Amino acid sequence: MDTITRRRFLVAGGVTGAALAGGTAYGLRDILGTAADRDPAARILVLVTLYGGNDGLNTVVPYADAAYRSARPDLAYAPEEVLDLGNGIGLNPGLAGLHRRYRDGGLAVVRGAGYPKPNRSHFQSMDIWQTAQPGRPGVTGWLGRWLDTVGGDPRLAVSFEPVLPPLLAGATSAGATVPGGVVSLPGGVSPELVAGLGTPVPGEPPALARAAACFADLMRVQDLMRQVAEGAAEDEETDEGDTPGATATGGAAPPLDQQLALVARCVEAGAATRVYSVSLGGFDLHADGKEQQRSLLARLDKPLTAFADRMAGRGVVIAVYSEFGRRVRANASDGTDHGTASDMFLLGDGVRGGMHGEPPSLTDLDDGDLKFTVDFRDIYATLLDGVLSADPERILDGWRGRMPGLLST
Repeated sequence: MDTITRRRFLVAGGVTGAALAGGTAYGLRDILGTAADRDPAARILVLVTLYGGNDGLNTVVPYADAAYRSARPDLAYAPEEVLDLGNGIGLNPGLAGLHRRYRDGGLAVVRGAGYPKPNRSHFQSMDIWQTAQPGRPGVTGWLGRWLDTVGGDPRLAVSFEPVLPPLLAGATSAGATVPGGVVSLPGGVSPELVAGLGTPVPGEPPALARAAACFADLMRVQDLMRQVAEGAAEDEETDEGDTPGATATGGAAPPLDQQLALVARCVEAGAATRVYSVSLGGFDLHADGKEQQRSLLARLDKPLTAFADRMAGRGVVIAVYSEFGRRVRANASDGTDHGTASDMFLLGDGVRGGMHGEPPSLTDLDDGDLKFTVDFRDIYATLLDGVLSADPERILDGWRGRMPGLLST
């Protein structure tokens, strides 16, 4: 293929834009190229974002609280439906794997995570969580600011989502996005022709060579994702359905199992990456929310617990959060509307399982919403200190709070 035609093809495929716009689009081989560069003792943080506002009260269920049943009579879970954790609390029935981990001491549940003066907009609340600046969200993410402090190599903080999430954007650097998903080829283009696109062409501009390499790598990532999907299809318990995109504030991401398979491959290769960002969307359930949420949580549970089991002993810590919970009272459509405080999950090496934080009252409410009992910056500070060996005050605008007992030293 001559250079001009090749260039037109790559531009048509939408690859050169990322390479020319700032260099944060990387290929899987760029990440794997750092194999053995990471200190084996260094821990790794995997952040799982649940876009849409997951209903915390039907995730960690206070089934014994009369106020729970009164506020959502048709949406509430009965005691016999939940996966019991003791003391009148249970997990959503879609979370069987996390229930097993909790019983084994490997799942931490942080109750009532939120922030002062909560915002009920998907976009603004997610900005607050990702910048860790509740008073006035800035333009840098909390992990982007961490990246600034450790040299700014984009490969240290990697997202397998379609676009770079704000949380990985720093003031002087940004994390890397590894393109994935489905590649649409122009009519008449054969797989054999695509296979040759990654071959260097003498004398071509560096940006074009970079774009070609990214495109070739995109095809390899797609092949890997197909292998993961085919493997999952052999499991008769898998319920794929139409996996929702990571909305409202995130782009349409590949299925979570595929994202986590890529993370696992990088970790097992010893890549230098210290932070990975993945996501699952679809949690904005204003109507008929009970069964839909259970299905979504099952799509979180199975790949998440399989990944955690696979990563055991490799220093990986996983944190799961959403931009807000839902209102205590159900709406007229058997769904829930935007709320405030919710729960976070942490699992992995060094995580001390059990309940952490004070559960919010279901009767002492703020305009119908839960009052937060744990500032999420306490959790972030604990992760920065305990997982990334960073100074939280430097990254979190002087924040000094911590969650004692959440991580082992």
